[in-house]
Amino acid sequence: MNIGIIGAGNIAAWMAKTIGPMPEAASFAVASRDLKKASAFAEEYGFQKAYGSYEELVNDPDVDIVYIATPHSHHFEHAKLCIEHGKHVLCEKAFTMNAAQAEELFALAEKKSVLITEAIWTRYMPSRKVINDLLAEGIIGEVRTLTANLCYRICQNERLIRPELAGGALLDVGIYPLNFALMHFGDDFQNISSTVLMTETGVDGQECITLTYPDGRFAVLTAGMYGESDRHGVFYGSKGYMVVDNINNPLAIDICGPDHQVMRHIDLPEQITGYEYEVLEMIDCIQKEEKECPSMPHEETLRVLRIMDGLREDWGLVYPQEKHTV
Repeated sequence: MNIGIIGAGNIAAWMAKTIGPMPEAASFAVASRDLKKASAFAEEYGFQKAYGSYEELVNDPDVDIVYIATPHSHHFEHAKLCIEHGKHVLCEKAFTMNAAQAEELFALAEKKSVLITEAIWTRYMPSRKVINDLLAEGIIGEVRTLTANLCYRICQNERLIRPELAGGALLDVGIYPLNFALMHFGDDFQNISSTVLMTETGVDGQECITLTYPDGRFAVLTAGMYGESDRHGVFYGSKGYMVVDNINNPLAIDICGPDHQVMRHIDLPEQITGYEYEVLEMIDCIQKEEKECPSMPHEETLRVLRIMDGLREDWGLVYPQEKHTV
């Protein structure tokens, strides 16, 4: 299928590197508000067409799927543009700024009979099943606690600190530990609490989130944009613990016993970049005329957004675009 990309920044480049070697997808078109930037991107990554506006790309009848790689603040606008022109949409996380925007997009996609899904790659990766199978196997006994963190030194990035671009750590990196907990501990938690450090610009710079489950399990999640973390996800059990190296793109898993020695090491499959799984699932679903991707169904996207909406409400973080609706 012919892939078009809206946006020509770093995330778009990551997707371009992914679909280039894929026989199932063609690097077809890229659009930027700057035609020179789009043309340079197309030349570097082997795209057939470059456009200087997003409108031109969505009006191209040969574009099958549009990948949205613009800031969070613009996802709703750009996804809506694509849907209205009958394009299937793979929208980078966070899917939208809030759940209300997502609900509107899902309703419009159903009306227009197109598929739209959230491109949060960890939901589609084979590592998700590997981790859940190991937990089900009971290799570390009864698991009562999960910790997961994702922190980078990205506070110098203008996109991350500007409220008008829906900045902050939560939508950019905090979404990963949150999804990690929901994928592996489930979504039936009974309580959520958090602590946050806000930036001078008024967005969240660092947070700790705790999910408490009815059976007494805890998921303790940390995200931030001031420094590097080990990015580990750890499950603590009665017979040992399991360490997932890099919750943002799992590389390997170590099973450790009570003596803290590694009992078992599991390397996860090699991949192009990790983005290919979401592309493959989306193409498969389109071919089957399905309207949702099973790895990230619409209700799960809404669930995560509602959780993040609630956290931001607790923190008093309202983006400028939301003020007329909140």
